[in-house]
Amino acid sequence: MQINIPYGKEKQILNVDEANLNGILVSQIEDYHPELSQSELVAAAIEQPEGSAQLSQLAIGKQKIVIIASDHTRPVPSKIIMPLMLSEIRKGNPAAEITILIATGFHRLTTREELVGKFGEAIVEKERIVVHDSGDDSSLVKIGTLPSGGELIINRLAAEADLLVSEGFIEPHFFAGFSGGRKSVLPGIASRVSVLANHCGEFIAHPKARTGVIEGNPLHIDMLYAARTAKLAFVVNVVINSEKEVIYAVAGDCDAAHIKGRTFLEQLCKVQAPPSDIVITSNGGYPLDQNIYQAVKGMTAAEAAVKPGGVIIMLAKSNDGHGGAAFFNTFRDEKNLDKMLAGFVNTPRDETIPDQWEAQILARILLKAKVIYISAAPDEMIKEFQMTPAGDVQEALAMARDYLNNEAATVTVIPDGVAVIVE
Repeated sequence: MQINIPYGKEKQILNVDEANLNGILVSQIEDYHPELSQSELVAAAIEQPEGSAQLSQLAIGKQKIVIIASDHTRPVPSKIIMPLMLSEIRKGNPAAEITILIATGFHRLTTREELVGKFGEAIVEKERIVVHDSGDDSSLVKIGTLPSGGELIINRLAAEADLLVSEGFIEPHFFAGFSGGRKSVLPGIASRVSVLANHCGEFIAHPKARTGVIEGNPLHIDMLYAARTAKLAFVVNVVINSEKEVIYAVAGDCDAAHIKGRTFLEQLCKVQAPPSDIVITSNGGYPLDQNIYQAVKGMTAAEAAVKPGGVIIMLAKSNDGHGGAAFFNTFRDEKNLDKMLAGFVNTPRDETIPDQWEAQILARILLKAKVIYISAAPDEMIKEFQMTPAGDVQEALAMARDYLNNEAATVTVIPDGVAVIVE
């Protein structure tokens, strides 16, 4: 059987014997075909918001309006969403001073070229766009204390806005349960201090901090509190398919709309996985597979489907390299994974180090299975992460069989590891 697996902006073709294939785990999203166009879906959601007045009504009398938008690492179809949000705001208040605030969270700053790719030249030229910098204390202000005890510090523009709204998308998230909604504020436009407190070792190790889990998830509790405290009044969130096309949209109150959106998504993306010797997956291609840091997300789907002592084959272009200096340095400087994990869990919340959470989850995965990593990153960099580099998926499969000393090893394929909830 031939199976296409996303890799960067292209695909790699896997040839696998059906006799050894345990299954191909895909979201039913690909079988869902809405009757409306992408723009019509978003417009209809904005027209009929959940738990909120319409955006145009909220904008009346509000001078400083901030729209939080996702950054270059998220495939949010902002070219569709943003013009509709801008139009709706100006319908209620033509004189509003609108700022688009890019929610970089803990990521690098978004470039102008990436902004143009995201919004189009017209919006970049005409609108005021500010890229959030979580390390720039002069642009940040404390607005409260998180339920976990950490300081809640966010971008001053958002804190001082007369109306704060956001756009985004909802997908399974490997420790927050689902992306979207409240995540626009924390980690989106929060200080590194707040992000580190929320992403602490204790919370990442929590059994509820898993893909598709919201109830009792300590990270979610902090995130929703942050959104409420920041007065995030209205969100427009979408669900997209593998072609990054909108198939569903919700709008309104940051929690009510998110609940509706994730309920829809959950019905389509839960999959059952019999444990396999080898699990092959990806991060869904560009833009989420630009670095090793982000690729950990897709690996968690394989982690849930692989037998202990088995092999995970991960495809992630990683043209930006490791994606985080602290993340890389953690693996470079500590080779004992058990010691590494123990150190993370025992680190106090207010002493969390940058990117600790990603290292913690990758170490957990590596203790369960060998990881063969297909990318454009240097081989030596891959090896520092205690993963084995490979040139393509077919070579990686042969390497996995050799490692297991089993030509008949069972194989599960998850073409897009960030699109499913593996049970």
